[in-house]
Amino acid sequence: MFSRAVANATGNVIREILKLTQQPDVISFAGGLPSPDAFPGEELQEIAAQIIGKYKNEVLQYGTSEGYLPLRQFVAGWVKEKGIEAEAADVLIISGSQQGIDLLGKTFINPGDGILLENPTYLAAIQIFNVYQGKFNLVNTDEQGLIPASLRAAAEKSTNKLVYLVPTFQNPTGTTLSLARRREIAGMLEELGLVLVEDDPYGDLRYSGDPLPAIKAYDQQNRVVYLGSFSKIISPGLRVGFAIGPREILGKMVIGKQTTDVHTSNLSQMIIYEFCRQGLLTPHIASVREKYGRKRDLMLELLDKYFPEEVTWTKPEGGLFIWAELPQGVSSTELLQEAVKEKVAFIPGDCFFPAGGGENTIRLNFSNASPEEIETGISRLGKVMKKYLTCIQKK
Repeated sequence: MFSRAVANATGNVIREILKLTQQPDVISFAGGLPSPDAFPGEELQEIAAQIIGKYKNEVLQYGTSEGYLPLRQFVAGWVKEKGIEAEAADVLIISGSQQGIDLLGKTFINPGDGILLENPTYLAAIQIFNVYQGKFNLVNTDEQGLIPASLRAAAEKSTNKLVYLVPTFQNPTGTTLSLARRREIAGMLEELGLVLVEDDPYGDLRYSGDPLPAIKAYDQQNRVVYLGSFSKIISPGLRVGFAIGPREILGKMVIGKQTTDVHTSNLSQMIIYEFCRQGLLTPHIASVREKYGRKRDLMLELLDKYFPEEVTWTKPEGGLFIWAELPQGVSSTELLQEAVKEKVAFIPGDCFFPAGGGENTIRLNFSNASPEEIETGISRLGKVMKKYLTCIQKK
């Protein structure tokens, strides 16, 4: 009855786990959700009213598939901060950066085509490329992100079209690709016959360390499609992201978008543009960084205080996630079942591994919970871990 593309597709594990966390009093570190207290609700409400009042005929009508021109122009100027040189014609507005992954899958991937992925990597990218029946070829990573030598070895061992990376505050690990590796990877794409999908939804959420240019900044061979988003810095519900890349590729993505949703919401695009045009974006990002930076610092402090000494974790300079590893042989899925009984939740890490593995890993989100919830939740989780590890050791 169903197509091969979706017959074996599975639902989003994170969305299923989030259903469990709807129980009363459950403290959730499971989702990748921005905190509601970071949403500029009053400003967006006022802007939306102004737009509908002044531009109701334009905003309520169909729009162009490429996106609202003033917003494309703003984005082209804004990304200069990341070292990217672009014009409005190089920008496609999309319904969240995740749609960009889907459109690139639709543009490039035939069944069996190779895709190079970090291991672990973003769950939705795994799901999307699975729908297009791509073949995953995995690349090794370390604390500085993707290892260029491993990328070259994997690319030379198999035929691939795309390499997909989240180079800055990676989901799920929180690691950041080093500057030297960004340059090296950009320089080898043409030789290896690859297009790089640089997914950067978290890059503006830096709490410590120095900002790094995008890989796209070193794209002399025009082989990088950069995906950005306003979801984590303004509002995920507005569903506004953007793609910057070679115009030939963007043209194919536009065709793909026309078969999906015709265009991104006019109202959402105009709200985002007005928010930016009125000079609200920069101070808002500063406010979000301050809120999330304090939460990151608090969670790291509490992990030291409450987690067993057998557990290790990353110390990300930004983003939304901390990645923890338990001893080998431990099941984080079993641990989750015990944690939910104690009213605390997280994401087991195995779902981020395209070819399996990672059963002893977990992803923790620090942005959505309040400081009080972080204190209580990490304390509960630490107790659950200690009890669970003791039981495992006795077996």
